[in-house]
Amino acid sequence: MKIKRSLSILLVVMMLVAIVAGCTKKDSDGSADGKTTLTFGLWDKYQEPIMRELADMYEAKNENIKIDIQLTPYGQYWTKLETAATGEVLPDIFWINGPNIVKYAANDMLVPLDELVESNNIDLSVYPEGLIDLYTVDGKLYGIPKDWDLTALWYNKKLFDEKGVEYPNENWTWDDMVEAARKLTDKEKGIYGIAARPDTQEGIYDTIPQAGGYIISEDRKTSGYDTKEALEGTKIWIDLLEEGLSPTLEEQADTNAIELFKGEKVAMVYAASWNVPVFMQNEVIKDHIDLTIMPLIKERAATIHGLSNAIAANSKHKDEAWDFVKFLGSKEANEVWAKSGVVIPAHKEVLDIWEAAHPEINLKAFVDELDYAVMYPVSLNTSKWNDVENEYIKQIWNRGITVEEGLKKISELMNEALTKEQ
Repeated sequence: MKIKRSLSILLVVMMLVAIVAGCTKKDSDGSADGKTTLTFGLWDKYQEPIMRELADMYEAKNENIKIDIQLTPYGQYWTKLETAATGEVLPDIFWINGPNIVKYAANDMLVPLDELVESNNIDLSVYPEGLIDLYTVDGKLYGIPKDWDLTALWYNKKLFDEKGVEYPNENWTWDDMVEAARKLTDKEKGIYGIAARPDTQEGIYDTIPQAGGYIISEDRKTSGYDTKEALEGTKIWIDLLEEGLSPTLEEQADTNAIELFKGEKVAMVYAASWNVPVFMQNEVIKDHIDLTIMPLIKERAATIHGLSNAIAANSKHKDEAWDFVKFLGSKEANEVWAKSGVVIPAHKEVLDIWEAAHPEINLKAFVDELDYAVMYPVSLNTSKWNDVENEYIKQIWNRGITVEEGLKKISELMNEALTKEQ
């Protein structure tokens, strides 16, 4: 009898454990309250409120879904994501960028979307072609474009007026810009005509293609840094430094070019579209700045980048994740981004709404550059040669080595990295 009573107790305990375990499993699946929770990874605190607004809109129409937005600062985002990938606990949906798309796609960490796009009659032509190309790896699409960014020439109208210099326009050449920088530079006031930024996306990734060159070959096997066009597209920045028309690298290390522009210490700056809210929320400059397309060197070119929403291959809720990603790619969701003015929405049909977010400045300059946009350079291990670029660009800008020496070194090490990818 005693044995039977003990067995009964043991069975009850086992049942309770099973129930608790079941509940725990439901919690880990995000389904405990009858709702499915989709985790969403992003890094930009300026965009988080807009993302929350979109999540609320979606949840209102899909009562069985909860969107858990997980903000991680950009400095920790990719490390955290890699750790999550290793532990197979990636967010169901997350932002992916150009430098990382090939690595995540090639390692089977993302859901290929082509069949879903086709079966849902998604029209990819409403997104910039360069973005679709960027997020297509080995013929498969791994992200639905969320936004895009290009670089333009921003200028401070007050500083131009004080020197009686004509504002930049769409017909300007590089020489026109340099001539204006000479007139605008005022050493006594500590003002420079332009900032020569030691930057890739907001610098040589534009001027090298504008000089007729390229950063990486179309097959992603060869560096373009050892060409005469790359030399020309880089040297023109160094000429600005040597003539004293730009803050030095040391000065820009103390206060970066964007902050110098906000502080009215540089009259012109190459700056990407994500700076729109940064500049337009600045009380010092917001009422007297504007922008235009980048000046012509030899040909028109503008390197386009942008983010996409990707779905983790190990997500337990792929169907629900796809439905939310599909919503984020819709015209309805893109209109919300457009009205916010925070980023340029990926959907072409709402660009006029985005331009109207700040009618006082020429946001159309970014849209005009779409006509000659070129794809952002990426490969399987983009970060390997990005580190090389950053190291030697600083040395070139610091004039510790010549432009020729620096680009030759970048080319050699980048080609080594690309060879290892094959």
